[in-house]
Order: sequence, then C-alpha cells, then structure tokens
Amino acid sequence: MDLSVVDPEDRWKRIFPMSFVFCVNIVLGNVSLRYIPVSFMQTIKSFTPATTVILQWLVWRKYFDWRIWASLIPIVGGILLTSITELSFNMFGFCAALFGCLATSTKTILAESLLHGYKFDSINTVYYMAPFATLILGVPAMLLEGNGIMEWFETHPSPWPALIIIFSSGVLAFCLNFSIFYVIHSTTAVTFNVAGNLKVAVAVLISWMIFKNPISGLNAVGCGITLVGCTFYGYVRHLLSQQPPGTPRTPRTPRNRMEQLLPLVNNNDKLDDKI
Repeated sequence: MDLSVVDPEDRWKRIFPMSFVFCVNIVLGNVSLRYIPVSFMQTIKSFTPATTVILQWLVWRKYFDWRIWASLIPIVGGILLTSITELSFNMFGFCAALFGCLATSTKTILAESLLHGYKFDSINTVYYMAPFATLILGVPAMLLEGNGIMEWFETHPSPWPALIIIFSSGVLAFCLNFSIFYVIHSTTAVTFNVAGNLKVAVAVLISWMIFKNPISGLNAVGCGITLVGCTFYGYVRHLLSQQPPGTPRTPRTPRNRMEQLLPLVNNNDKLDDKI
C-alpha cells in the first residue's frame, strides 16, 4: 500500500476542509448527546442520506434516479414522526444533531471526491486527515480544558486506567475512520450513510435497555418507517447496479463541474472510470 504524495498547498486547500468538517461533526455529536438520548440522536442521524443527496444535487450537480428520491420519503417521514413523538425532546440538542447531519454529509462527499477521483485509499485519507484533526481539536481542548486536566492529574495519583481507556478509544476511532473511508471508497457517500442507518435499531434498543430512555409507540413506528426506507434504498441501489452498460446510473456528474470541485492532488493519476 503506497503512500500518495500531496503538495503542501493542496493539503491545506483540499484535505484541511474535510478535517475541519470532521471535527465539527464530532463536536456537534457530543453536544447533542448532552441534551437528547442516544436513541433520539441516532434516529436524527438517519436523516444524513437525505442531506447527502440534497447537497450533491445542489452543490455538486449530481443526477439521482427518481427511485432514490422516493426512498428518502419514508426515511425523512420516519424521522419527523420520531422527532414529534420523542418524549425527551430538546430543541438545542435536536438542532445540534441536525447540523451534525449536514457536517457528516459534507465530510463523506469530500471524502468520496478524494477516494473516487484520485488514487487515495483509506490509509492515505486517515494519514493526511489525522494531523489536521488533532490540531483543530487539540488546541481548543488545551485552552478550554487544560486547567481541568491538570487538576485531574493532581487529584488522581494513578491515572493509568484512564489513560488506557483514552488510548483504547483512540485505537477504536482509528479503526472506525479506516472502515468509513474503506466503505466510501468501495461504494458511494449516499450508500455509506444509508448503511449507517442500520445501527439505529440497535442504538434504540441498547439505549432503552441500558439507559431506560422512554420510547412511545409512535416513536417506535417512526424508527421502523425509517428502517424500511433504508431497506428500500438498498433495493433501489441493487436494481440500478444491474442496469446494462450505457444506462445512466445514479449519481451522474457533469465533467466540468467535477473538475472544479475535486481536490487537485495526484492530478496525473485520476481514476476516470470511477467518476
């Protein structure tokens, strides 16, 4: 697995924005969890496929088959039903989770442009993104929480168990990001976000079992409708993949628009057959 060489200027212009959006997504997710249950936050995150399609259609000018749009109706409808009937609803947490969907969509679209447009793989993406993400999150963390960290070290003579937990979470985060970029590289940004919705049912069940979050009947129905929409989307993607060569598939992007928006790294090694 070869390491791709990226010009310093392109790192700041192309990879830094993706790293910044990645960090914004993490912050918004943590903020939302302070005000709403895990089950509700995960259900709101199911809105990500819709925001991904809308962003790619508005900004990237990608064409999507009408069946893709139709599959988003139960996804969005189920989320709206779940939000209205949520017993632990909080407007601030809801907005944080909703803006987190936009950040997730933007991150996956930018990652898709790197992974599909150029010879970038999962390791290369994480390798170039991680230093920027560490800088973006590390500096504010030390400024805002540095004193609290020092006080914690002073009051805890044996911090090794906590450090082991922190290190283990970092390893898990690396594995998560590696798998995310691998799936995006193998499929598309929309498919990745729809596949992520399958964890909603598990998150709702675990949240109810561990944290005893109240779940109403309509809330469960809304979550079920969302999962049905995700299943229908997967079925549509399968049908589109079976179309004969030469048939317009979703998404389809005008060449000139793609040339403007894709990162300018490895310009001689574009994978034109994947665009």
